[in-house]
Amino acid sequence: MVRWSVLLFCTMFLVWGDTAAVLAEKNPEKRSALALDQAEADLDAARAAYSEGSIPRFRELCENTAKMVELTYQSLDESGKKARKSPKWFKRAEQHLIVLMRRIESLSRDVSLEDRDVVEQLRQRASAVQDKVLQDIMSKK
Repeated sequence: MVRWSVLLFCTMFLVWGDTAAVLAEKNPEKRSALALDQAEADLDAARAAYSEGSIPRFRELCENTAKMVELTYQSLDESGKKARKSPKWFKRAEQHLIVLMRRIESLSRDVSLEDRDVVEQLRQRASAVQDKVLQDIMSKK
């Protein structure tokens, strides 16, 4: 019992530390890539927390995953670059979001009905960001 609480505390510290590192990045394009990497790590940790039966931790990590995905778009928007003229970071974000959406759908199939609403909210938020990135890439503005 004590080992699990120590492990949980260490995991929480590592996730918070990584989130702080993402927010500390000055370059908005690099911040968007770091946020997506952190979102993937949080999704892995959420799956592990669910497998261990730590439902509050699972919910917290799903929320953090959604925040990191939203930070990705916010950072790309802050860069001031147009996706049509400088598509590099936007295309990377789009490709990572496609993979992340597949992983979220897989997680949705693996959780119980009681916890599926949390994953569904995450899926909706990630899908909205994916749609915005794709719209920016495809728009002529």
